[in-house]
Amino acid sequence: MTRSRAQDPNVCGVTAAIAVIDGKWKTSLLWLLESGPHRPAALRRRLPGLSEKVLTQALREMEEDGLVHREVHDVLPPKTVYSLTAFGRDLSEALGPVSDWGHRRLERLRERGVASF
Repeated sequence: MTRSRAQDPNVCGVTAAIAVIDGKWKTSLLWLLESGPHRPAALRRRLPGLSEKVLTQALREMEEDGLVHREVHDVLPPKTVYSLTAFGRDLSEALGPVSDWGHRRLERLRERGVASF
């Protein structure tokens, strides 16, 4: 899905919402930022396999979409901290039932003995 779909007024709301969180890392970043502000290095430590380049790109897109706030402190070395905006917290709350559904799905798969999913 392209990012332009997130701004297309002629798509359904679910499509517009998914376009904002599309990708491998954005929902994980949203989840981590729910607990409070984080520096980029702390986010990378919590998400093994996430490169600095992809983290920077995801956070920039999330900032552009109004989900995260980027605060740069004027110290040496520069200190950058990311936190959820009110709009980002709204999205996180809206995704709560989707997360619950996902956990129920995983439980059903475990009950059926599906080894890899």
